[in-house]
Amino acid sequence: TPGRMVAALRMLGFDAVFDTVFAADLTVVEEAHELLQRLNGKGPLPLLTSCSPGWVSYLEKFFPQLIPLTSSCRSPMTMLSVLSKTYYAENHNVPVDQIYNVAVMPCVAKKFEARRPEHKLADGHTPYTDAVLTTRELIWMLKASGIDFWTLGNLDVAAYPDEAFDSPLGTASGAGTIFGATGGVMEAALRTAAAQLGDEQAAAGHIEYRQARGVRGLREAGGEIA
Repeated sequence: TPGRMVAALRMLGFDAVFDTVFAADLTVVEEAHELLQRLNGKGPLPLLTSCSPGWVSYLEKFFPQLIPLTSSCRSPMTMLSVLSKTYYAENHNVPVDQIYNVAVMPCVAKKFEARRPEHKLADGHTPYTDAVLTTRELIWMLKASGIDFWTLGNLDVAAYPDEAFDSPLGTASGAGTIFGATGGVMEAALRTAAAQLGDEQAAAGHIEYRQARGVRGLREAGGEIA
């Protein structure tokens, strides 16, 4: 229901609506690049993803010795917020102090992530993400505003067609889409890393993906690069 949600958010008064999956693609590319760097000796292994603020907080509190293994990449939420207050602001001639970023997230810990001190602009006090709504909170906002979500996009019921995310921060690939599945980040990063190696190197070896997504047991991807 992305088209319905975009339409609903615009009805609530949002000036622009972006797709977090766009930034998930960026995270995949950055994590794949970081993985290849570490495989070449520029950093410790294994590489642990850093996209979940709940996981990062748990790591910092109980396993601080593993912090060097954690990816330096920001989460898709924070990456998109940074882009909106830099790239988008510059290209649309919008002063940064007139941009108020609201992220819609399924995880309450994202509220904690938005408040982390390192997630601020160069001035040291302007946050990348100004507010975070959980999906449940968004539902209550829509109900309180009298917006019937299920009639949106249904032209037989009401003349409110689905709407598209704002471009270019609304375009995404399948790599970012599987982010939401357990193990999806790893699978997307491995695929992207293999692509970044180039045809010549990839052709010299054999890369086989065993299912990386899922919650039962361990998942494994193996192969050889000559």
